[in-house]
Amino acid sequence: MANSAMVSRVENERVLVLERVFDAPRELVFQMFKEPEHLKRWWGPRGWEVPVCSIDFRPGGIWHYCMKCVDRNQGDFFGMESWGKGVYAEIVEPEKIVYTDYFADAEGNVNEEMPSTEVTLEFMDLEGKTKLVNRAVYVSAEALKTVIDMGMLQGITETWDRLEERLQEGK
Repeated sequence: MANSAMVSRVENERVLVLERVFDAPRELVFQMFKEPEHLKRWWGPRGWEVPVCSIDFRPGGIWHYCMKCVDRNQGDFFGMESWGKGVYAEIVEPEKIVYTDYFADAEGNVNEEMPSTEVTLEFMDLEGKTKLVNRAVYVSAEALKTVIDMGMLQGITETWDRLEERLQEGK
């Protein structure tokens, strides 16, 4: 089956909406965002691994992770580590996850110089498939432009391609 393309649009200058249909049941797609052993297998763009991923999956809980570039072909990125921290605000299984995403360090300290993002993931049942809608609200249009200029759309496209591949492995 051909991969369903990711659709992206910007609303109100600072909201990035990403949508994609995955060929897997909603409960399974939801699990992929809930459990560290799943996230470690697909989170991040191609050539990156997740050596650290801890999740306290409840409102107020924290998701702390490290992405590391292991692909020598990515030049200056090779060996780079990128730490992130999510703080869950709302979880409705298997329909919705709301969290704030921060740039962080290995100790979980938030990098105040980088913009945080309010993320809402919605999982919609489409007769055995799942439509995933990712709404990311940035503090400003400038903050959104910053992450897009960093290549975030390509990174998310590759990340969701890896998620689709992981979902197909389980079939």
